[in-house]
Amino acid sequence: MSVIESRVINIEDLQLEHTANGSRFESRSVRIGALLGAKDLGYSYDVVPPGKRSCPFHSHRGEEEMFFIVRGRGTLRYGSETRAIRAGDVICCPTGGPDTAHQIVNDSSEELAYLSVSTMMPAEVCEYPDSGKIGSFGGDLRHMTRAGEGVDYWVDEV
Repeated sequence: MSVIESRVINIEDLQLEHTANGSRFESRSVRIGALLGAKDLGYSYDVVPPGKRSCPFHSHRGEEEMFFIVRGRGTLRYGSETRAIRAGDVICCPTGGPDTAHQIVNDSSEELAYLSVSTMMPAEVCEYPDSGKIGSFGGDLRHMTRAGEGVDYWVDEV
């Protein structure tokens, strides 16, 4: 395969993985960036069935995200607001706290498909306002905790 051929993929040729959790979360998706050799950006393609969402409402402290709605309709939750979205919409989700928390909800009767692009930071902290969790991610470390359950910096340091 030539270099140029290894940098292009068609979404119709992607093999999507099914993910589901509870009654609210379900999608078929694939991380495209690694397939194309991306270094600094992450690319994903998600297809969300009617009545579902692919992930919890969350914000990023380190990574910025952008979404492009490929097909379908739904609702964008962003901070304390909601907005109808449809094919062709481009959505910007910069870093921040609860005011930049976001989630795409398929509240239509047809599939909703979108591309997401994100900066790939070596470490990330995410906040989940609906569930009161905070997640820290970096290398092999993945840690989720409840907001407010932290310990002081000096606890158990002797």
